[in-house]
Amino acid sequence: MAAIKGRGASSADVSERFNLPQRAADGDWLDEAEAIDGPRRPPATTVTEEHPRSILSFNRSPDIPFDRSINAYRGCEHGCIYCYARPSHAFHDLSPGLDFETRLFAKPAAAQLLRDTLAKPGYRPAPIAMGTNTDPYQPIEARYRITRAVLELCLEVSHPVTITTKSDRVLRDLDLLEQLAARNLVMVGISVTSLDPVLSRKLEPRAASPDKRIAALGRLVAAGVPSHVSIAPIIPAITDADLECILARSADVRVRAATWIMVRLPHEVAPLFRAWLETHFPDRAGKVMATIQSIREGRDNDPRFFHRMKPTGVWADLIRRRFTVAARRHGIGSPAARLDCTAFRPPARDGQLDLF
Repeated sequence: MAAIKGRGASSADVSERFNLPQRAADGDWLDEAEAIDGPRRPPATTVTEEHPRSILSFNRSPDIPFDRSINAYRGCEHGCIYCYARPSHAFHDLSPGLDFETRLFAKPAAAQLLRDTLAKPGYRPAPIAMGTNTDPYQPIEARYRITRAVLELCLEVSHPVTITTKSDRVLRDLDLLEQLAARNLVMVGISVTSLDPVLSRKLEPRAASPDKRIAALGRLVAAGVPSHVSIAPIIPAITDADLECILARSADVRVRAATWIMVRLPHEVAPLFRAWLETHFPDRAGKVMATIQSIREGRDNDPRFFHRMKPTGVWADLIRRRFTVAARRHGIGSPAARLDCTAFRPPARDGQLDLF
């Protein structure tokens, strides 16, 4: 299947998990259409505003270090082919492929919805994770500024927040991040998958370049914002060779904490990733998938609690050892910041000031 310039996925096939009607283009008509109109144009990005009743999602997963999160957007224009959030589009009768990266949804009332939640008498603060499903600093944040509005509210009420992103656009909110950091209310992780810009454009076609991400980490650290590099995901025989170099480059800009995550291929991500491999790396597609299956107990993905984030086997042990040795060499440890949950003060309710 031919690659589409600027996009990660090559098709808009709809998921079969929910018995949705499949999209099929008539081959004869396509030939005639291209003869008349010329080659098909790349799919454009569209944004639909949606107005949910709530914005804070809670979870009880034993595999992740947070119990609540905010996703200001659905879908992500970065188009990372391996993104584990792609299947979420299938719940809305949309393709986890091209639709996920071209048909986006924004939630402009996110900050107000969060304010309403934080004002409830029974609310108890804990760090809010942003960027756990789709990137809070994807390109449309420049227009909507939803992430910034949420950070402004967190600063106002002294609520802790964590951010994960693949974009140097996070620096546009450096003024807020500095103030949050001064109160021990924020931690930022920037994901760096590869240092090769050509490979990065194939994997993450509309994300910031690796150099920009490393530079952003340096700016954050220099500004006193607790930050770490996340080598995520590591893809065997595709990106794993860069592990030590990413840690070295991060240490050069004074990053002192790092994490890593092995690639996960839940639901529709697996066939999308296989198609991507056949397009860009047909010579090693079989090896890559065989290695992934070896660390997921013979499957493309292991969804079980206590297993999905913990790859096993020889390859996983090798990556784990390489990371440990390289991190120690560069004086890099694990993110250890404990954000302050004691300073939180609920916002005013119904326009009235709180007396207590």
